[in-house]
Amino acid sequence: MHIHYFQHVPFEGLGCIQSWIDENKHTVSHTRWYETISIPNLDAIDMLIIMGGPMGVYEETRYPWMHVEKKLVKLAIDSGKIVLGICFGAQLIAAALGANVFPNQQKEIGWHPVYFKENVHTFRQLDFLPSELRVLHWHGDTFDLPDESLQFASSVACNNQAFIYKQKVLGLQFHFEILEQGVQDLLTHCENELITAPFIQDKIHLLKGVEHIPKANAYMYKLLDRLTAMAG
Repeated sequence: MHIHYFQHVPFEGLGCIQSWIDENKHTVSHTRWYETISIPNLDAIDMLIIMGGPMGVYEETRYPWMHVEKKLVKLAIDSGKIVLGICFGAQLIAAALGANVFPNQQKEIGWHPVYFKENVHTFRQLDFLPSELRVLHWHGDTFDLPDESLQFASSVACNNQAFIYKQKVLGLQFHFEILEQGVQDLLTHCENELITAPFIQDKIHLLKGVEHIPKANAYMYKLLDRLTAMAG
């Protein structure tokens, strides 16, 4: 398979997804929107992965490339590609499908439980997910569900944590892919967001939470295996 990914800031890369790509001998290319922009040929890719970032999808004036990215995401979906969005990437998918994206009532930063709904067992892509898992969250926005999509995860702070659209498109508000270095990078670049609030953990708890990374990465691998089995 050939996988293309959209990256929005240098410190939010593929994480463990890169290892999964290497182990499965897939090819990979990228568009880094913060550098010289290279527009991918969608006909040449099998899967599009959209990574996170600290911006909001409603900030097109500040980030003019975002208008182009939304169009590409919609084209990839309409052409039947496998599309996976993580955090800001999930919000971009929701926006590309016509849903509203807006600030959540609470910022959610830290290792908080996400609860998977019973309906995951109706999808082969998702039926391995547990009822509850502690994962990393780092977001302030949320989204309405796009039309024809199904929500399959929630948390106490944020109801819409994950959705599936027409079998091949998934949005995850949380970070299965994060590595320990990724946590360090987020702390380096975004530590100013760690204010006192109900769903924001401090630096000590964020660093202690890296013990959850191996399990989260294992679920990322499994999800990617299931999604790529649907290619073609």
